[in-house]
Amino acid sequence: YSGDQPILWWSPDPRSVLFPDKLHVSRSLRKVLRKQEYKTTFDTAFVDVIRACSQPRADDLGTWITDEMQQAYIRLHQAGHAHSIEIWLNGKLVGGLYGIAIGNVFFGESMFSRVTDASKVAFVFLVRQLQRWQFRVIDCQIQSAHLDQFGAELIPRSEFTTLLKQFCNQTDRSGLWTLDVDLESDIISML
Repeated sequence: YSGDQPILWWSPDPRSVLFPDKLHVSRSLRKVLRKQEYKTTFDTAFVDVIRACSQPRADDLGTWITDEMQQAYIRLHQAGHAHSIEIWLNGKLVGGLYGIAIGNVFFGESMFSRVTDASKVAFVFLVRQLQRWQFRVIDCQIQSAHLDQFGAELIPRSEFTTLLKQFCNQTDRSGLWTLDVDLESDIISML
């Protein structure tokens, strides 16, 4: 989607998903996590995260996250359905991601990183928290090497829609999300 196009519905086949119990954390990222240099928060800077995600990337292909789309996601956040994970370094927002939660499915929308590994740290914290809350699927939409390294895999659209029917009808975890107090120690212990 871009400003000069109608809003389109994207439904790739195959679909990239991550099953939270299949999370893979590389050795190098484990070292980054052990250092505990970053502070992680949930739903404390949603507007800042979506604005950072909308900024031009190195490939400069533009963004689908137009002002109109940002406002729609901000309204979803205010209604308790859109969530952000923020990564802070020395008090500055350096990475994060956002998406939509429906039932036990998280639909990832976009991520950004201003320093090396910040979006990866955000993703690991998100997945571990979603494991604790018994989320069953993280929708990554389109395959990327970035998400494949975490264990994302391609599944047929028919399987994806079956998973949605099964897990989107679960009890919603709407409202503001907060990071479990002991999640950080849980992540460190898994390393």
